[in-house]
Amino acid sequence: INQMSVYLTGGDCAEDINEHLREHLKKVEGLSVCSADTILRGIKELSTPIETIIGPTGIAHQFNINLNLNKLLVKALKHTDQLRSGISQANTLDYDNQVISTEKYDAKKSYKKCHGYQPGVACIGENIVYIEGRNGNSQAKFQQAQTLGRAFDLLSDAGISIKRFRADGASYQQKVVELVSEMSEKFYIRAKATTHMEQRIGEIDPEQGWEKVRLGVQEMEVAHITDYRPFDGKTPYRLVVSRIKRKDKQTGIFSGQAYTYRAILTNDLDWELEQIVSFYNQRGKSEKTFDMMNNDFGWAKLPCSFLGENTAFMIMTALYANLYRFILSRFAEKLDWLKPHFRIKKFIFRFISVAAKWIRTGRQQVLKLFTEKDYSPLTG
Repeated sequence: INQMSVYLTGGDCAEDINEHLREHLKKVEGLSVCSADTILRGIKELSTPIETIIGPTGIAHQFNINLNLNKLLVKALKHTDQLRSGISQANTLDYDNQVISTEKYDAKKSYKKCHGYQPGVACIGENIVYIEGRNGNSQAKFQQAQTLGRAFDLLSDAGISIKRFRADGASYQQKVVELVSEMSEKFYIRAKATTHMEQRIGEIDPEQGWEKVRLGVQEMEVAHITDYRPFDGKTPYRLVVSRIKRKDKQTGIFSGQAYTYRAILTNDLDWELEQIVSFYNQRGKSEKTFDMMNNDFGWAKLPCSFLGENTAFMIMTALYANLYRFILSRFAEKLDWLKPHFRIKKFIFRFISVAAKWIRTGRQQVLKLFTEKDYSPLTG
C-alpha cells in the first residue's frame, strides 16, 4: 500500500515517502506509513536468486525468474476480472524486451551502448502478465523460447488461454515459432529479411499480386506467399508482405523495385491481408505500456543495486499499474469527468488533488471534500 501510494500521489521513488509524502499519507485513515528503507527491504525479501547461463560464444547471461510474484500478478488480474479463464476468451499475448538504462552495480552493457537491464515483458491488452529479468548484455532472442515457455505455462496453470500471439523480429526463430504454434491458436511475428525471402517476394506478380490499402494515414501495398517455408524448410506458413515506396528511389536486387518491404510470418489463413497488417501494427501499444511504467511507476529509477531485487520491483510496480487501470476504469464508469485512458498525472490532478478534511459525525470518520466536482456517484 505504501509503495503504491507513492505513485498515486505524484512521487517517483521510495525516498519521496520520507521527504515529501509522509505527513500527507499519515492523514489517510487506516494507513500505517512506513519508511523508504522498509519498502526497499520488503522488495529485497521478495527477490529470487540470479541464474547464470553461458551462451554458445562463452558470454555469461544473467536471468532472474520470479515465478511466485508473476503468479501473484496474474492472480490479481483474475481477482479484478481483468483476466478471465476459459477457452472462449480471445486473449492476445504480446511479448517484447525493453532496455532500461541504469548504472546499477551489476548492470551490463546493452546493444544500445548503455549499461542497464533488458527484461522480457508479456502483456495481454494493456495489462502486464509476466516479467522476466535479464541483464543488458542478453539479447532478446537469447533463450526466448524458454522465457516464453515459462510465461505460457504460468498462464495455462491459471486457466488463461491465448488465442493470438504477437511479437517482433527477435521471436523469428524456429523454436519460438514451434512453441507459439502449440500454445496459441494464431501467431504473428515480424519476419527477418533473408536472401530466400527476397527471392520469393521478387516472384510476386507485380500487376496482380499486390493490392493497395490505407492504414491510418499510411498508404501501402500488401501481398502474401501462402507456402513460405523458413528455418528447416519443412513446415509451410503464410508470409504477409507490405511495401512502401522509397523516397530515395533505390531498387532492390531481387525485386527490382524501389520499395521498403516488411513481412509478417503467421499461421492465420483466414484473415484478409489488411486485417493481419493492421492487427500486427497494434502491437505498438506496448511502447505506451513501457512509457507508462518508466515514467509513472518508477522503472526509469530502479531503486536497488542488483538485478534480482530490481526484477521484484518491476513486477510489483506492474501489479500497481494493473490495479490503477482497474480502479480508473471503474471510476470512469461513474464519473463522466474521468476517462479510462488517463495517465496517472492527469488522474492525480483531476481526481486526487482536492482539498479535504476528516470530520467525525455519527460516531464515524467522514471525509469532507471542498470541491464543485460531484464525487457522490462513487458512494451511492
